[in-house]
Amino acid sequence: MVRHGINVTQVCTTGAQAAQAADACDDGLIICGYQYPDMLFSELAANIPDYFDMLVIASRVHYEACRESGITCLPMPLRTQDFINTVSLAVENILWERKKRKTKPKERTEDEKKVIKAAKLKLMNDNGFDEQGAHRYLQKKSMDNGINIVEMAYMILEHTALF
Repeated sequence: MVRHGINVTQVCTTGAQAAQAADACDDGLIICGYQYPDMLFSELAANIPDYFDMLVIASRVHYEACRESGITCLPMPLRTQDFINTVSLAVENILWERKKRKTKPKERTEDEKKVIKAAKLKLMNDNGFDEQGAHRYLQKKSMDNGINIVEMAYMILEHTALF
């Protein structure tokens, strides 16, 4: 359902439901009150994935406690435009963070690092490359052949690479 341009994917009546819904997603925004029947907003914040943001809508009595927690909050009574603006900013931030995560290179495993190092050593011994030259060669050959650098390293170690 879309309301005021905001896509609402799930409505939860307990903190446990909200945490479970968040676990099933990569990222998102949870909009909640100060307290669910089963937990406070702060407990929910501690139980959701890192890539989730929260917006707490709190009465004036609880507003200061929310603000001091570092979680985004809005006081009641709520002005519609303040709510829409705050949610829009949060969604923009989530989309920016998602894009940043996707462009971040994947961390290689220790085994992958060992294979790349072994292939560079082979290139250095067999072809007289220095380490930087061997690495550039691996990168270029992997791009030329449309495969990742680890696959190219395996091919070089198995003598099946195109030299």
